[in-house]
Amino acid sequence: MMNEHLLRGILYFTRETRIMDGMAAVCGRDDFRAAACDGREIRENTLFDLASVTKLFTGITLMRLIETGTLDPQRRITDYCPAFSGLRSLTVEQAMGFQRLIQTPERIDEQESRENALAILREARNAGPTGPRAYSDIPAMILKYVIEAAAEMPMYACIKKLILEPADMRETWAGVPEDRKKDCLIYGPEYRIEGEKKIRREAPARGIPHDPKAGLLQGDSGDLCGHAGLFSTLGDMEKLAQALLAERILKKESLKKLAVNRTGRRRPDGSYTQYLGYQCYLKHPDQYYSEIPAAMGPEAFGIGGFTGNHFSVDPQNHRYTIFLGNRVRDRLTVLIPPAGKQRADYGLNADGTGEIIWEDGSRHFSSVDYVHQKDAHFHTAAETALKGSKMRSGDFR
Repeated sequence: MMNEHLLRGILYFTRETRIMDGMAAVCGRDDFRAAACDGREIRENTLFDLASVTKLFTGITLMRLIETGTLDPQRRITDYCPAFSGLRSLTVEQAMGFQRLIQTPERIDEQESRENALAILREARNAGPTGPRAYSDIPAMILKYVIEAAAEMPMYACIKKLILEPADMRETWAGVPEDRKKDCLIYGPEYRIEGEKKIRREAPARGIPHDPKAGLLQGDSGDLCGHAGLFSTLGDMEKLAQALLAERILKKESLKKLAVNRTGRRRPDGSYTQYLGYQCYLKHPDQYYSEIPAAMGPEAFGIGGFTGNHFSVDPQNHRYTIFLGNRVRDRLTVLIPPAGKQRADYGLNADGTGEIIWEDGSRHFSSVDYVHQKDAHFHTAAETALKGSKMRSGDFR
């Protein structure tokens, strides 16, 4: 039986605004949990492209290697990976915490081959302190190779050993088994308007990461990237949250270190930079910019994923909130209007919702800026559900 409060929040995204093609969610604390879902192809065994939620696995793996003494975060990137010669001045910890701007000479996702993309990544350089927006894919892409060098095994094998097996996560993969690809969602076609450019991206094959960098570097090889590339079910992601809260993966001290602010500060104009920990988001002083639900405590951490995902855990109050969705399929995902134009000129509402008419006359719902609606329309519903009965709310069917 679905939780009515959680379902109401989901329906805002899947039926009222049509931001999401489908969405499944769960939240819990101690002896209570609530779950609900809605949308095309959403079932209990649906495999979602986790996108940037993969970075949290990277951060947790690094912390576990530090716990065991396998990795020293004060050592330099080049101590583990000499090929990254432009990062001689960068420590592992600085990359973990988004504390330095790491740049590549060309865009990785614009390369013609995997070999060219890897060559460009190896040319990454330390460009100094980060600015207001410290979040980036590049550190996690490099940290993959640090993990592999320190652990002496492939990235996914290390994650399986240190995270998936302790949490009993049996449906989380970098290379989706052939017989499970049918359970992967389709992430496309996707529509983008970037200035004067109108872009239509076809859907990658089931089981191929939607992220273009991971799609190029990982593809269907199973050679997991550090920033994106994992596929999982809602049930497995709930197991991850529960294992973290039960300290089956990391000790309490490590969870606290993971969630220490490494980048956030108030700027002279009164605004704030991003608040980031080790490959995760932390609570932000301005809730509008916070990935973490307002009701969670100061030690909470989490992350979102471009394809339509959210994962947050509050160790202090023993609670978690997770949703996995598809905001890409047949949706406008990005709108950067050219000078002189606004969202209304494209038929959208101020909050990014609505429909656009594409050049061929087809109509497509918008998921632009959907992240800023999570507090009012999902996290509030989850909080209401968590205040409910101590009786457990059953799995969605």
